[in-house]
This record gives sequence, C-alpha cells and structure tokens, in this order.
Amino acid sequence: MSIPVLIHLLRERLSWREQPRVPEPNLVMEDAAQAASFSEAGEDGGVLAFLHLYNALQITSVLHPGDRVLDLACGPAHQLAQIARLNPAVQFVGLDASPTMLACAQRTLARAHVGNVELVQGDMVRLLDQADASMDCVICTMSLHHLPDQTALCATMREVRRVLKPQARFYFTDFGRLKRIATQRFFADDLRQSAQFTEDYFNSLRAAFSVADLSAAVALLGQDVQRHMTALAPFMVVFRSAFQRPIDLPTLQRARQAFAKLPATQQDNFRSMAQWFRTGGYALPCKLD
Repeated sequence: MSIPVLIHLLRERLSWREQPRVPEPNLVMEDAAQAASFSEAGEDGGVLAFLHLYNALQITSVLHPGDRVLDLACGPAHQLAQIARLNPAVQFVGLDASPTMLACAQRTLARAHVGNVELVQGDMVRLLDQADASMDCVICTMSLHHLPDQTALCATMREVRRVLKPQARFYFTDFGRLKRIATQRFFADDLRQSAQFTEDYFNSLRAAFSVADLSAAVALLGQDVQRHMTALAPFMVVFRSAFQRPIDLPTLQRARQAFAKLPATQQDNFRSMAQWFRTGGYALPCKLD
C-alpha cells in the first residue's frame, strides 16, 4: 500500500464526521460515452481487470458446478465473463436495466468465447421474469450504489430472497461510504483514467451506501451473513453467505492463467487488494503466485 493511500485511510479512520449519500445523476447508464468509458476500463488489461479477477475468485468459492446464478446489474459483463470462465460448469444469468450496457455485454461475451451466460433486461428492484426459488446463488458486484435510495436497496434484497432456493448462496460487494470527500476524490483521481471515467467513479463513491445501511438491507435475506471490509476504512465491503467451497485444481489453474495474463501493474494491484482485505480479516480462497 502506497504512502498517499495510507495517509488518506488514516485520516478516514480518525475522522468523526459522516457525509450524506449523494445518489448518482444517472441511475441507469444509457449514455454511449459513459458506457464506452466504463466498458474500456473493464477489458482484459484495463484498469479494473485486477478487481474483476479478485472478485471472481472470491465468488467462485460460493458456487457449485451445476448452479444457476443470477448476476444483478451485470453492466458490460467483463466481471461476469471472468467469473463464467473460471466456472464453465455453472450457468449464469446476467441482468441489467440498460439496453446500451446489454449490447456491450453481448460483445464482451462473444469476444471472450463465453457460452454459459444468458443476458436479460430487467430491474434488480423488481425481478419480474425470475421465478420464486429459481436460483442457487445471486451475486452483485459494484452495482448496489446505483440504486436510488434505501427503500430500493431493501426491495432488491427482498427480491433476492424470493428468487433464491432454500439454503442457497449469495455474494454482494460494493463501495462503502467514506467519510471524507477528499478521500473519494483521491481514489477517483488515482486511477488516472479519462475525465469521463474519473467523474463517474467519483460519483459512484459519493453514491455508496453506508455499511450500516448495507448491513440492514442484507439482513432481510434471513440467512447467516458474513461481512468483510478493507482494513482501516470501508472502501469496499463484501456480504456473503457463510458457505465456502475449496477451489479445485482445474479452477485454480484457470485462475493462475488469468493472473499471468494481467500486466505487471495489474498483478501488483491484485496483490494490494488481496492484502488490503486480508489485513481486514478476509483472505483469498487460494494463492495465485
């Protein structure tokens, strides 16, 4: 962890003020320039590639071969493609409200030669086309902050509970709301991306729910919930079911191949994210190097 990052995290730790949540100006990403900027960041070797592999490994540990898994707000599907490549024996449904994003997702999956994903348009607050008790697992990565308010967040969790089978599993990860605007701006600027992506990233950080609000909503699932956060400050928060499957050798080999394809800077970012969570008490289910 770099010295500037550590300084901002310590300032977060010592701050006593809470700032209000600021919902994103565009709750559904329909703008072509926004969608293209976000999609580019998630491509193989893009600035978010390390995070996609990290989340894919953690999510893999809650999946079984033969599962049917719903991904809420899949966006351009770079994250979903990474998970699907690691788990070829799992069937995924990628749901998003934006036709623009679903068109990006279709291209992403085609380029990645991923065949175990079905894409559907829909609103995660109202899963109208998903039957009761039809899913073995529901996942959502970095998308809950797109919801307008706590009412919508709780409605989403009630829908998740409805579509999950008894004793099914879940994995949600998102930003936690930081206390200082300066910290939010620092993390947005630190990625050194286009002005469009940087502003969207900053808006996402400002739209993050508090850990308390997220915890209250996830509690509606009525299951044993594990909560994990990055050390010193809740830059990222994970809520997951308690079940954890050991990573088998074929999956581990696929994960190591994906890690080897990352640029050196992305590999370093992966290690830093793993260490940040591990310091907070949340380790990876396996080692990649």
